[in-house]
Amino acid sequence: MLNIGDIQETITMIQDEHLDIRTVTMGISLLDCIDDDINKACDKVYEKIARYAERLVPECESIEKRYGIPIINKRIAVTPIAMLASACPTSNPVHFAHALERASRTVGVNFIGGYSALVNKGFSAGDYALIESIPQALAETEHLCSSVNIGSTKSGINLDAVAKMGGVIRKAAELTADRNCIGAAKLVVFCNAPEDNPFMAGAFHGTGEPDCVINVGVSGPGVVAAALKKAGDCNITEVADTIKRTAFKITRMGQLVAQEASRRLCVPFGIVDLSLAPTPAVGDSVAHILETMGLEHCGAAGTTACLALLNDAVKKGGVMASSHVGGLSGAFIPVSEDAGMIDAARNGHLCIEKLEAMTAVCSVGLDMIVIPGDTSAEIISAIIADEAAIGMINSKTTAVRLIPAIGKSVGDELEFGGLLGSGPVMPVNTASPARFIHRGGQIPAPIQSLKN
Repeated sequence: MLNIGDIQETITMIQDEHLDIRTVTMGISLLDCIDDDINKACDKVYEKIARYAERLVPECESIEKRYGIPIINKRIAVTPIAMLASACPTSNPVHFAHALERASRTVGVNFIGGYSALVNKGFSAGDYALIESIPQALAETEHLCSSVNIGSTKSGINLDAVAKMGGVIRKAAELTADRNCIGAAKLVVFCNAPEDNPFMAGAFHGTGEPDCVINVGVSGPGVVAAALKKAGDCNITEVADTIKRTAFKITRMGQLVAQEASRRLCVPFGIVDLSLAPTPAVGDSVAHILETMGLEHCGAAGTTACLALLNDAVKKGGVMASSHVGGLSGAFIPVSEDAGMIDAARNGHLCIEKLEAMTAVCSVGLDMIVIPGDTSAEIISAIIADEAAIGMINSKTTAVRLIPAIGKSVGDELEFGGLLGSGPVMPVNTASPARFIHRGGQIPAPIQSLKN
C-alpha cells in the first residue's frame, strides 16, 4: 500500500534535493560483429547498435514523463573495441570510433563507451593499435568515451601500459586544446575495471555480460546531505544509519526505473549502480555531505574517515534495496564535477595527495582533476601507477582521469560546462619518476591474489 508521506518525500527529493537517475545505459555485445575486413566490421557495429538501441531514448523519455523521475543521460556501452580491432590488425581502429559516433548520433544517446582495451597482463596487436589511436579517436568524435584497464589484483600492474597511457593522455589533451582539452576528460585509466559499470567515461560491455542488458546508475548526493541536516547533531553511528536508510530509498527508485526500462525494451535488467555522482549544481555535492558530517572544509583532517563511512553506508543501503546492485556503487569524488570539491581545491584545502588518500576508501579514484599543461607524460604515468597500486592491493576499483590543461598553469581555470563542470588547475609534485616508469615490465600481483 502506498504511503502518502513516502510519496511526498520522493517528490521533495526530486524537486528540491537533486535526486535523479543519472544514466540508463544499454550494454551491447559486438562480438558477433568481428570481421577481418574493418569496413564490414564497422557496418555490422553500426547496424547492431542502431537496431538494439533504436527505442532506448524514446522509452526513457516516456518513463520520465510517467513517473516524474529525471533521467539525465541515456548511454550505450559496447564490447571493448580492441577485441574487434585484433581481427583486422593492419587497419586503423579509428574507423570503429567513427562507426560508434555515427551510431550514437542515430539513436540520440549522450555518450557511447567502449573504445577500450584490457591490458592488465599484456598487449595484443589490437590492444596496442587501439591505445595508439585513442587521442585521434577522441579528437574526431563528440560522444565517444574511452578506457584502458592496466592492472588488477589478480594479475598485477602492466607498467608498460602505464608508461604508454601517460603520453596518450597528454596527446588527447593536446589534440583538443582548442576545446578545453575535452579529449582527456573522456578517457579513464582503470585498475580492476568492473564489466557492468553504467558510468562514463569508463563504461564498457564485459565479455561475461548478456548480448544486451540494461544497467541503471542512480545519484543522490543532495538527498543524503538533506537527510543528514534533518538528523541534526546525532552521533556518528546514527549518521551511518541515516545514510543507509536514504540509500535504500534511492536504490528502490533506481530499480523501479531499471525494471520498467527492461520490460519496455525487452532487454534483461542487469544492475543498479548506486553511486553518489555529484554535479556542479549547488546542493548536489559529495564534499558538502562530508562537511555536513562536521568538517569545516572538505580536505581537512578527518575527510578520509568521513568518506569511508559514507561509501560503506551507501553500499549497505543499496544492497538491502536490490538484489542486483553492481557497477561501482558508492561515492564519487570528481573534482571538476562537484561544487564543494571545486571550492575546496580553489581555497587550497584539497590537494592531489589528499585526494589520493581518499581514493583508498571511495568508489573510483582520481577523477576529473585538472593539472598544469606542462606536466610530463612520466609524471602522469606515475600518478596512474600510484592509483593502480591502491586498487591492486585493496582489491577495489581505482581509476585516473587527469586533464592536462594545455597552456594553463596552477591557479588558472578550465571550463567544460554541463555535468563536467569546471576546475582549478591543481599543482602536482614535479620530482621526476621517469627512471621508474621506463623500467617497464609487470608489477607482480599481491599475495592476496592467490585465492583459488
